Amino acid sequence: MDKIAKDVGDIQSRLLDHRPVINAEIRYFMREFEEKRGYRESRLLENINKSVLETNEQMPPANFEDMKHQLSDINKRLDAANHMAERVQQRELEAQQGTQLKANMEQLKEDWAEFLKEQQRLKEEVDEEHARAVGQLSTKYNEKKKELAKFTL
Repeated sequence: MDKIAKDVGDIQSRLLDHRPVINAEIRYFMREFEEKRGYRESRLLENINKSVLETNEQMPPANFEDMKHQLSDINKRLDAANHMAERVQQRELEAQQGTQLKANMEQLKEDWAEFLKEQQRLKEEVDEEHARAVGQLSTKYNEKKKELAKFTL
């Protein structure tokens, strides 16, 4: 009777307990998958890494060109401001040499005050443009970083 119970238990475990067979199949599948797929994944990761490096190399020149263009615009405005300052100084010298020194001095003071106001306004415009440009570049770099982060994941 004991042998029959053992045989029945053995038959039952073989019929109903499939874990050993399933575990063996899983190990076989994993081994095959890793051998066949492993090299393909590493090549894919290498290609992504190459494209990220190429993108990093290509981005700065375009951005440097943008900054160079903006700096040239700022330089032109500064040249104009220097020209205006030279004109004011020339007027001051002419006024000192003339017979209407006092009247001319008052006019120059008013002109100088207007010039300073204009310079302040121009400075604020340049500062605003610079802040916008910095904001745009920051946004652009952040977007590129996000895109690069997507590729690295």
